[in-house]
Amino acid sequence: MIFVSKYLVPKGYLGLTFFPFVFLKKKALKQDAVFINHERIHLKQQLELLVIPFYFWYVVEFVFRLFQYKKWHLAYRNISFEREAYLQEKKLEYLKNRPFWAFLKYLRRHDF
Repeated sequence: MIFVSKYLVPKGYLGLTFFPFVFLKKKALKQDAVFINHERIHLKQQLELLVIPFYFWYVVEFVFRLFQYKKWHLAYRNISFEREAYLQEKKLEYLKNRPFWAFLKYLRRHDF
């Protein structure tokens, strides 16, 4: 389910996914197939990890990346879940053939 709410999406971000919901900052983003695919990749990741462990892992990895990169944006972009979503978002058929726990291959360091 996709909802539009500029108040639920943190400043500096366009969307937020919290299984089974996707929150968008602007209505026009509903028409952006690449952006929606990015968020659907997150839905799949959350489902694989049973939601709560996903968020725990996300926060722990973000803190680790923040110490590693010393910059908020670099830390965020290098979280394995984000790396997978950003690198695969343009492949609109990606989720049809995505391997289980595919985000694991994005754990290794690759700077954006």
